[in-house]
Amino acid sequence: MANELNSTKPYLLRALYEWCVDNGFTPYLQVVVDKNTVVPKEYIKNGEIVLNIGPLASNKLRIGNEQIEFQARFGGVARDLFVPITAVAAIYAKENGQGMSFEPGPTDESAGAVRGPTIVAGSDGAADAKASKRSEQDAERPDPPPAKPSPSGRSALRRVK
Repeated sequence: MANELNSTKPYLLRALYEWCVDNGFTPYLQVVVDKNTVVPKEYIKNGEIVLNIGPLASNKLRIGNEQIEFQARFGGVARDLFVPITAVAAIYAKENGQGMSFEPGPTDESAGAVRGPTIVAGSDGAADAKASKRSEQDAERPDPPPAKPSPSGRSALRRVK
């Protein structure tokens, strides 16, 4: 009987969340919404949603090995959110775009192939200028991911080596 290893994805998500917060950045999650994802439907665009999970925008955040649970306000109304770890496509700092993308879907191990994360490069400073101009009220609303869509319609992120 072979030992099954835990997915590295939740550990990487927790580490990048901590890195963002420790450096004063706002951690954002890009989520591919499926039937198991509980998020406000009116904020879903093209089957995805971007969520601000920073300490000022979320409450009772718990990044577990199977799911992410927290409360967040949308239009001033507190909502309970539930995101399966498998639905997370990326985590990144809003201010500079640095973070990591993942292949959403079944866990990496159950997909039959090991899919490693992609490290996302930072911006050229334009995001910093934009972030400094945003008001406190705007910070509650999720921004679109910093990556430009690829011809296939999916977000395209750059690899940094």
